[in-house]
Amino acid sequence: MFTDFNWLEAVRSSPILIILIACSILALGVALERVAYFWRRRGNPRTVLARILDQVRRGAVKEAMWTAESSAHPLGAAAAAMLANRGAPEAELEERLHIALSEEKLLLDKNMAILGTMAAVAPLVGLLGTVYGIMMAFHDMGVTGSSSPSVVAAGVAEALLTTGAGLVVAVPSLVLFNHFARKTNVMLTLAENGARVVRASLARSAAPSDAVATARDELGDLERLAEMASDRSKIPVTQDA
Repeated sequence: MFTDFNWLEAVRSSPILIILIACSILALGVALERVAYFWRRRGNPRTVLARILDQVRRGAVKEAMWTAESSAHPLGAAAAAMLANRGAPEAELEERLHIALSEEKLLLDKNMAILGTMAAVAPLVGLLGTVYGIMMAFHDMGVTGSSSPSVVAAGVAEALLTTGAGLVVAVPSLVLFNHFARKTNVMLTLAENGARVVRASLARSAAPSDAVATARDELGDLERLAEMASDRSKIPVTQDA
């Protein structure tokens, strides 16, 4: 059936089908670009996170920073934001994390709107082709004054062909859109959770030094109090006659 069909003639005589072919080429190009992009950004977040945590525990923050920046996964950018702003207040760290994640989301969502648009618009364009084909069938019937199948066949064929072409473009576009959206959510969730773990590790590694500084301050206060008590004991006590 498809081998005997004159596809070139159908494309040449149907402007709606040409639009659908252009939509399919655009959707295919975006899908291939997103597949290649997600493949480059896949990384290994669990291994990277374990390496960063080990370096933070050893006090090698610069090495942890380099490890985070060299990671292609969004976790790298989120962890780098936490490492670069270590020692900042919790509110500022939270804001830095949101900024890093939003920037990564913009990169992951690039061109996704095109796939979503193709999934929504292609069936409507196919429906427009259906209406156009039926109109052409009635036009041919009016011109020839006959309703024989050979007269209306061209218009009905165009109506059915554009409807099917619209669904062929829309269904894969919708599937790919949902797949990429799911992958984006998973990657961002892993990045956020990993960055929070890094922030907690930084807080724990900074806690001992803070305790030592506090102990030193308390020891200094005790020494000053001891000196003051010693000075007071050296003051002679006078007694009234």
